[in-house]
Amino acid sequence: MLVEKTQELVTNRLFKDIAVGEKSDLTEILTRDNADLLGGWQPDGVGVEAASVTQSVASVWIGILIMRLVSTRFPGVGSVVRSYALTLEGGLAVGDRVVVTCQVVAKHDEEALLDLSFVCVRQDGGEVARGTMQIVAPEAPQSVVMACSSFEHIVTHRRFRALCERAAQLPMLPIAVAYPCDDLSLRSACDSAQRNLGQPILVGPKALIESVAKESGLSIDGLEIVEAEDPHTASAQAVALVRSGRARLLMKGAVHTDVLLHEVVTRPTGLCADRRLSHVFVMDVPFYDRLLMISDAVVNIAPDLRAKHDIVQNVIDFAHVMGLVEPRVAVLSAVETVNPAIQSTLDAAALSKMAERGQITGGIVDGPLAFDNAVNLNAAKIKHIESPVAGRADIVIVPTLEAGNMLAKELSFLAGADAAGVVLGAKVPVILTSRADSEQARLTSCAIALIMAHGAA
Repeated sequence: MLVEKTQELVTNRLFKDIAVGEKSDLTEILTRDNADLLGGWQPDGVGVEAASVTQSVASVWIGILIMRLVSTRFPGVGSVVRSYALTLEGGLAVGDRVVVTCQVVAKHDEEALLDLSFVCVRQDGGEVARGTMQIVAPEAPQSVVMACSSFEHIVTHRRFRALCERAAQLPMLPIAVAYPCDDLSLRSACDSAQRNLGQPILVGPKALIESVAKESGLSIDGLEIVEAEDPHTASAQAVALVRSGRARLLMKGAVHTDVLLHEVVTRPTGLCADRRLSHVFVMDVPFYDRLLMISDAVVNIAPDLRAKHDIVQNVIDFAHVMGLVEPRVAVLSAVETVNPAIQSTLDAAALSKMAERGQITGGIVDGPLAFDNAVNLNAAKIKHIESPVAGRADIVIVPTLEAGNMLAKELSFLAGADAAGVVLGAKVPVILTSRADSEQARLTSCAIALIMAHGAA
């Protein structure tokens, strides 16, 4: 299949402008074409390893990604490799989405040398490879126009990067981070500070947080730590910081989502507002021409019509803050016709009528719609659906948490999408991140929460 080519202006980074600890990442999917070109996948196998690739193919492909990241983006054009080492830690198969993260671990002023470390992680969180590299950083600023396929361009998640850039221009706000006591959650907090997306207040056992920081090579100098002995206490303390006004955002650390949200909804000490809590995934999906919002795939298990009313209004209000004047909302079911035997079609029809009569405001709501005719104009035309929403939905409302969770994960793991997410309906945005999230997805969750907080101020 021929893929349209796009162009991108890429500017390098100079040695003097790069700080120790700074990171960059690249996301790519191992396609069948990639594996065929390198000569090492096994299409005739049986079971989960049917499309696995050989170690030699995996190491070459990962090496290509690392070299592309270094030579085009970080530091970029003019970088010269002095040494390189890579160790494979896990297997790869056709269809795997890999995030390659590069971090500066040391600088040597004499020769403008940078020591870099790399870690490569699959979509399921499994580590694929680790490596090191020493490079000579570029000496002079240089920009080049690079051609890439539209798929490659989209999969780097330019929409997410644009949201982060937008949020970084806003004044930072304090984030209460509940129990950041593992590498991922503490790294997420530190990254948000480094990217001007928030001022973390770390809530948890100080000794453990400091130990995790040391083991992970993270600097927490200058970050406030509020002592709390366990995840439950840390969640309650983090919520209390928000209620007191010391924090303006709430972020999940190494604590179960239900533990944190229990403290959020507990009256009178929680953060409940007038509406039911709900969650939105903001998806950056390759080949879809806009961000796609999915609600609710995290909080409400089997919402009734009253709960779905709040879910729809929450996400419409959220979309306004994100910049959509009149978002298009598709209420999903298995079919696009009302069927009394399928409750979700009845709920969808009722929600559409509620929007017509002003009980839901600010967006165009239509349903029931099946997912294909919600996001694909051709599918809608084939089924003769006339709707201002069909084929161009900004928001999809799922019938149950199970359906939404499956949809979001299918888009992430099979379609190369990235997903950021926040909880809506509380007095402040609540940032939820997953262990399988890429660095870009975690940063974007912080970015949209910051944009929300300023939009509601």
